Amino acid sequence: MLKRERQKAILELLDKERQVSSSELIKKFKCSEDTIRRDLRELDQQGLLKRIYNGAIRIGPPITTFEQRLSVNVDAKKKIAQKTLQFLKEDSLILIDGGTTNYYLAQEIPDNFSATVITNSPYITIQLLKKKYLNIITLGGIFAKRAAISLGVETVDALSTFRIDTYIMGIHNFHPEVGVTMHSQQEALIKSKMVKSAEEVIAPATSDKLGVYSSFICCKATQVDQLVTDSKDIKLLKKFKKKNVSIEYV
Repeated sequence: MLKRERQKAILELLDKERQVSSSELIKKFKCSEDTIRRDLRELDQQGLLKRIYNGAIRIGPPITTFEQRLSVNVDAKKKIAQKTLQFLKEDSLILIDGGTTNYYLAQEIPDNFSATVITNSPYITIQLLKKKYLNIITLGGIFAKRAAISLGVETVDALSTFRIDTYIMGIHNFHPEVGVTMHSQQEALIKSKMVKSAEEVIAPATSDKLGVYSSFICCKATQVDQLVTDSKDIKLLKKFKKKNVSIEYV
């Protein structure tokens, strides 16, 4: 098999399995360990997969701006947002952090819903302002333009003054063994603090964000109470259930 064909087949296998080991690839393609190592290194350098110890995983969604992500998987995000509404309790303290699915969630909140909502996202704040009975608390800090959220010491300090009932977490990548991860250390630290400040953690996530991970860990899978997703990957979802993550299917 030619290198180009083999590498294409590796990517197709990853798209299906999400993670592969070097030993599996050596056996499947009947080639040497060095050959597979070179293939994985080249594909990693091209940004087509992520190399890990003894294998590779499929990469998650590309790192883009908030506005660019708003137009991606819109129908799925809106359906997930609608399913997530049931976890918002009236007259409670709710934290909704940045993320495009959370943006659509803010839009879906009923006009007569009464609660106090905290957010570090100006985009989400604008949607919440349209809801007559919501009290809104915005978190300050350094504004990260790409993610369109506030980060930094001010944000962490403000979170220390709350005991949040429900945290709706914006998900970048979520892996059953690694947990919720981000490509940015600052964002991961903020989310970690948010998780520790909340009684309940809800994770709305489209299927492309599951079974993959980035470099910086926000929390373990066991710290997430509820996953709301459109994923149909039964094998992967069973792994989340083993971590005591309840699943709401869209």
